[in-house]
Amino acid sequence: MRPLLLLFLSLAMSFPAFATISESHGYAQFGALKYPASFTHFDWVNPDAPKGGTIRVMAFGTFDTLNPYTFKGTSPSSTPNFQQYGVTELNEPLMAGTGHYDPSGDEPASSYGLIAQSVEYNEDRSWVVFNLRPEARFHDGKPITAYDVAFSYHLLLKEGHPQYRTNLQEVQRVDILGRHRIRFVFKRAGNPLLILRLGELPVLPQHYWKNRDFKATTFEPPLGSGPYKVTHVLPGRQLVFERVKDWWGEKLPANHGKYNFDRVAVEFYRDSDVAFEAFKAGEFDFYIEHQAKNWANGYRFPAVIRGEVIRAEIPHRIPTQTQGLFMNSRRATFAESKVREAMGLMFDFEWTNRTLFNSAYTRAKSYYPNSEFSAVGKPEGREWLLLSPYRKQLPASLFTEPFSVPQTDGRGIPRETLRRALGLLAEAGWKPSGQRLLNNRGEPLRFEILLVNPNLERILQPYSENLASIGIQANLRTVDRAQYKQRLDQFDFDMILMTLPQTLSPGLEQWQYFHSSQVGVKGSKNYAGVAHPVIDSMLEQLLAAQTRDEQVAAARALDRVLLSQHYSIPNWYLNYHRLAYRNRFAFITTPPYTLGLRAWWLKPTENAQ
Repeated sequence: MRPLLLLFLSLAMSFPAFATISESHGYAQFGALKYPASFTHFDWVNPDAPKGGTIRVMAFGTFDTLNPYTFKGTSPSSTPNFQQYGVTELNEPLMAGTGHYDPSGDEPASSYGLIAQSVEYNEDRSWVVFNLRPEARFHDGKPITAYDVAFSYHLLLKEGHPQYRTNLQEVQRVDILGRHRIRFVFKRAGNPLLILRLGELPVLPQHYWKNRDFKATTFEPPLGSGPYKVTHVLPGRQLVFERVKDWWGEKLPANHGKYNFDRVAVEFYRDSDVAFEAFKAGEFDFYIEHQAKNWANGYRFPAVIRGEVIRAEIPHRIPTQTQGLFMNSRRATFAESKVREAMGLMFDFEWTNRTLFNSAYTRAKSYYPNSEFSAVGKPEGREWLLLSPYRKQLPASLFTEPFSVPQTDGRGIPRETLRRALGLLAEAGWKPSGQRLLNNRGEPLRFEILLVNPNLERILQPYSENLASIGIQANLRTVDRAQYKQRLDQFDFDMILMTLPQTLSPGLEQWQYFHSSQVGVKGSKNYAGVAHPVIDSMLEQLLAAQTRDEQVAAARALDRVLLSQHYSIPNWYLNYHRLAYRNRFAFITTPPYTLGLRAWWLKPTENAQ
């Protein structure tokens, strides 16, 4: 009897909840995985793609560190578009498919084993176990173990960027169960999203970092474990990645058919016009276009005409990033929602789209454009049930009218809209006095729009002029990236044009963007200073969702409340990629949820050169 009792106690210590235990090669937040345990590659890759060749890509901005995990500095992976290329300085995570490292192409909320060969969890999702691959190695040949995973968790929680503290806050403890086996126990059960977030945990080498200053900026490439490693650094200007020979993860199903180039050279450009001229001259191979005017008029150069450069509009179903003019409600100027609403009334999207964008864009009417998470119509069903208990804390119109943004005929803001804006401002205490609006202390209504990209000035100057027409002084100020990041981290701004990345399964990143606990956290992404009890409640409902239907309802409710408080002025979006590339590449298809450049390869004739 004694051996049986010891066995029972051992099992009890290993698995704190007695329930059905699942073990799988992957994990789906809701429903079932698309690919079975026997799968060999994803449908959108070519498992027989030839390896070889060099590609040249560009990135906007600059970098002053190669450590992407800390508050200090700007790393390559945080510059615009960089992660689209599928080659970064990031360490491999436990699983691939969610997060930014290697997003899924054809599933909204599923991940598959990378460093972890399997995942175990109980029925109520109160813990998760990751079983690591014995063959997983860092680039110096040392094995990746559970000790490295635990070290990474504690290091990122203590010294990493604040986003990691948010992502990991629901973990109660970490247990090393063996050299290749680790368990995370959660503070509460019923949290299926947390397993995905833990699967995204980058695994850092303990032996490399334990005697180094993790918070310091560095141009020494940190030790990694992925398909590429940095072999050349020109600080702030250039990086060269080379494919790791005999990489341990090359044959894994999640990697099969990916990472086909031997060498990836990256040049950094501070000016988009200079970058585009370099592309036209053949200096690099891909150009992800962000300017509608240039997309309409700039691609008539000889290489396009000869067919050497392909210009493609590739549809997708990716929830587009939240883009808008965010008002810092920490500042007295924007503390009143009526003032923020008036600011939105003065933005003439139709004129901007017609005059500056060749009518290329669609107006965003949601924090989750191009997705099923957008609040449309009036609240009903599950969404209504979530919002109904908070009727006294929300505008009555939220329940009776669909959210709408002001529209014009593209030839200026109508007088009725101007009167409405002035009325809202008057209710907030701002009255006309000569050519200005003054409060009861005689102070004028003025603020600064902080920018980092000088190309945005031509877009926002008309908005500034619209505001001036009713007595508001809005000054545009463009600063360099280092100063911009510092001011954002300290919330030292009035208004910014900001984009917030969105995912196929919204969760903890929404907490970072909108939860009241993030208002005072320096470096957090709650740029607008959102602090609203109903928004906090909707975030809790979102994180607690047990089914896709519950997640969609909670996200729509969250979206609707955010919109009702006018923290930002929604901008515009596209539901397709604008990509120009040299006619030397091949690919199977573009999946709906990622651009998928990591699965492209050079045509055989190009590899032979």
